[in-house]
Amino acid sequence: MSDLKPARVRFAPSPTGTLHVAGARTALYNYLLAKQTGGQFILRIEDTDQTRFVPGAMEEQMDGLRWLGVHWDEGPDVGGPHAPYIQSQRADIYRAHAEQLVESGKAYYCFCAKERLETLRREQQALKRQSRYDGHCRDIPLDEAKARKAGGESGVIRFKVPESGKTTVHDLIRGGITVDNSTLDDFIILKSDGLSLYHLAAMVDDHLMGITHVLRGSEWIPSLPKHALLLRAFGWDEPQWVHLSVFLKPSGKGKMSKRESANLKAEEGHSIFVRDMHELGYLPEAVRNWIALMGWSLDDKTDVISLDEMIAGFSLERLNPAPAGVNFDKLDYFNGLYIRNLPQAELAARIKPYFDQAGLKTDEAALSRIVPLIQVRIATLDEAVDMAGFFFRETVTPTTESLIPKGLTAAGALSALQKSVALLQSLPVLDHATAEQPMRALAEELNLKPGQLFGILRAAVTGQTVSPPLFETMALLNREVVFNRLAQAEELLRQTSGDKRQGDV
Repeated sequence: MSDLKPARVRFAPSPTGTLHVAGARTALYNYLLAKQTGGQFILRIEDTDQTRFVPGAMEEQMDGLRWLGVHWDEGPDVGGPHAPYIQSQRADIYRAHAEQLVESGKAYYCFCAKERLETLRREQQALKRQSRYDGHCRDIPLDEAKARKAGGESGVIRFKVPESGKTTVHDLIRGGITVDNSTLDDFIILKSDGLSLYHLAAMVDDHLMGITHVLRGSEWIPSLPKHALLLRAFGWDEPQWVHLSVFLKPSGKGKMSKRESANLKAEEGHSIFVRDMHELGYLPEAVRNWIALMGWSLDDKTDVISLDEMIAGFSLERLNPAPAGVNFDKLDYFNGLYIRNLPQAELAARIKPYFDQAGLKTDEAALSRIVPLIQVRIATLDEAVDMAGFFFRETVTPTTESLIPKGLTAAGALSALQKSVALLQSLPVLDHATAEQPMRALAEELNLKPGQLFGILRAAVTGQTVSPPLFETMALLNREVVFNRLAQAEELLRQTSGDKRQGDV
């Protein structure tokens, strides 16, 4: 366990969409720090912006975290000493704290109409100035402001940013971050309807929930001075700040976007969304390993890391702020490796849902028999259906092209298939030990390469040009099924070669 005191950390997603790898990585790092230090990992839902709320998004994000093995100690579903953990249910808490800042002179009521603010924005744009609030209501006496509120006048609460000087905040992996206060405007912390905006809600919750470390994405760096100023205005201690690296496109140029991920899924079978990765047949332990190494390393040489090893070896010092490229080839590598290392019975259980989804009736016992043939040949779980679905289909439909090897005519392929069938029917068992050598001898007799002859049989029996080993496949299939499929392939070749009977081997 770390020498650090037990850390209380939080992952605080907004329920605006599905969980993506950047959010999953943030959650994972927070989880690892909590477990490594004997602390607590809190899940908090930040839904202050109800206009962007997506029904079901919170539940889907939670499902994604559970799938990755990232479990929380406190949260919306499990409760905890600081419940509720959904910000829309904590409005009274934020309102009270906003009013506390007003009473202390650190915030003020603003009654500016939308029309005035829009005019101000246009004027600033025309002068090529930074768009920011001009402090029009900043010096309204508190008694007057309260009277106007009591009289029913609509207004927001703005935080009173210092008009001069600088604000410096220390990030554990980036060092000091300094901004001129003159570049910050008096931002809104409470809307006219009494609901908090994110900045206030997040900092109030971090304080009340005892958050010691804030690990979050680099997109929050521009908000960091505001958050530090809020905490200091209340007289609260700041947490340790850590802003993680940004994700780059696979090309290494530019930030990865959600829209581009949708295109990747359609075109290349990859996605940055955790739900998609599950559907595409990636293992949670492989995805977890992959995202863990995008911004952190155990020792600069170890690639494959279990969750227990991550917990034992995690340290903030080994976080890297440099941009991290999204390397899907690395994900495929990890996934194939983890698949190959699974016990065969477990792999059978994991691929079954994909066969079910494809409408193929099977069971784990039957799948366990084919697993030895496909385990080293698939990179994702869904590839098992493509590789071995023919075992569980009543019929297969090879294409004519797949039944005719390069260098042969349809008639030649038909003749080779007929002679192969005759030979196979003479064998007591259709397996590798019994069938391979006689079939190789037949190929030599027919002046064919083994690959040509075996390719005809493979297409006939499986309906595919790529499959598990041919004779091991025949051994698992019912003998009657094998010869029925060979007969169907004969008929297809016979129809194809009807007008071209001159071809032969």
